[in-house]
Amino acid sequence: MLKDGEAALKTGWTNGYKRYVASLERMQAKATTVNGVWALPQGEAFYGDLLSFFTTTPLTADQIHQIGLSEVARIRGEMGAIQKKVGFKGTLNEFFAHLKTDPKYRYPNTDAGKQQYLADAKQIIATYMDTAANKQFSVLPKGALEVRAVEPFREKTASVAFYNTGTPDGSRPGIFYVNLSDMNQVFKPQLEAIAYHEGAPGHHFQIARSLEQTDLPMFRRYAYQGAYQEGWGLYAEKLGKEAGFYQDPYNDFGRLSLEIWRAARLVLDTGIHARRWSRDQAVQYMRDNTLNSERDIQSEIDRYFTSPGQATSYKIGQLKISELRAKAEKQLGPKFDIRAFHETVLAAGAIPLDVLEQRVDAYIAGAR
Repeated sequence: MLKDGEAALKTGWTNGYKRYVASLERMQAKATTVNGVWALPQGEAFYGDLLSFFTTTPLTADQIHQIGLSEVARIRGEMGAIQKKVGFKGTLNEFFAHLKTDPKYRYPNTDAGKQQYLADAKQIIATYMDTAANKQFSVLPKGALEVRAVEPFREKTASVAFYNTGTPDGSRPGIFYVNLSDMNQVFKPQLEAIAYHEGAPGHHFQIARSLEQTDLPMFRRYAYQGAYQEGWGLYAEKLGKEAGFYQDPYNDFGRLSLEIWRAARLVLDTGIHARRWSRDQAVQYMRDNTLNSERDIQSEIDRYFTSPGQATSYKIGQLKISELRAKAEKQLGPKFDIRAFHETVLAAGAIPLDVLEQRVDAYIAGAR
């Protein structure tokens, strides 16, 4: 079996990959400018289709751009309130610069610093599971959740943190991976929100539950719906605050710094592909409105240019889930049950946002 796999990798797979790389190199030679998809034939229609696919909504590029601007402004206001609370004098962007450069907001780039980050991530997950999970959810995933460091062989190319899907039978747990290759790229106040997003009650609660729904057909259990899944992850970051966490205002600022990054994506993606922003213009907007490192900013902007529409899914999904919750709270009043609402959102696996709205409307009607 191993010999067959090795032979396949060294022949068919390798030859196919070489052809793929050669094709990319031929296209690279033709890419003499840095433009969004607006520069392609029928680029506007193409981008509209991509936004529809990634958000599962009929929102236009202009509508998404305006939503992004509004959300960035709102979050900056909340950030300003925390800046005032901690007593920092100066502008909000000067506070950004302070947080980016003061070493006390980073873990030491040592083995001890890496182990402390890993231990802190595990503790955040454990505390949530022990004290808050049963108050916010009626059904918890059966599969285990582990926190692990990214393996050395893929540290250089892996993101700061991500979730790795487990197996339906629980033989492999869901894994919240943290990248410890360069602790200078890790912003300590963001760890709490990242843990809620990637682990519990974020991706693990959604994805593990989906795999465990044996009454659903296989394609539904493994379905990918970016706006739903990433929207849930971002929504989950604030569930930690509702549960009484983020007691340190700097950690709450870290939560907002992750949310404003996702809001800025709405502005940037549509700016690049519908409003003909230059790369320099996009880079500057991200510098002005996020706490991302310069390395991350450069790679993020490249991502938006090369994967049109995908980056809009996070914030649009979160806003829809929050909107549906507000609708349920308003219409049900004292009959609203957060645990029942979350079960309505999670019990059917990954679904388009319009289907999710139908489920929530049915929940509201039933609860009445």
